[in-house]
Amino acid sequence: MIEDDPFSIRPAKLPAAHEIGADLSTLSEAELEERITLLEAEIARLRATLNGKRSSRAAADAFFKR
Repeated sequence: MIEDDPFSIRPAKLPAAHEIGADLSTLSEAELEERITLLEAEIARLRATLNGKRSSRAAADAFFKR
């Protein structure tokens, strides 16, 4: 629940594991490595989704060009 409003039924928003542009000066080497690993995994997920969409579009283009 949101702490400011005890009657709120909305859960409190958790901070993101990494926010683009955030200050990195307070992070340790281990924390920086962890964030890099997290972001690399997210990039891989984004690339896989993009490739899937491209494949679907190519299949649709090939089907409708006949």
